[in-house]
Amino acid sequence: MDKDRVIGSAKVVKGKAKVAVGKAIGDAKLEAEGQADKVEGKVQNAVGGIKDAIRDT
Repeated sequence: MDKDRVIGSAKVVKGKAKVAVGKAIGDAKLEAEGQADKVEGKVQNAVGGIKDAIRDT
C-alpha cells in the first residue's frame, strides 16, 4: 500500500473530526477547513491507489 493512501485516509478522518467540532461549536471556518481536509485526503488517497495500480502492473 502506498504511503499516500495512508496519509490521505488520515486527512479524511481529521477532516471529519474538524467538521464535527465546527458544527458542535458553531465555527463555520473550522467546518470549512474540515471539508477541505476531507477533499484533500480523498484526492491523496486516490493518487495512492493509482500508484499502487501502476506498481502492480
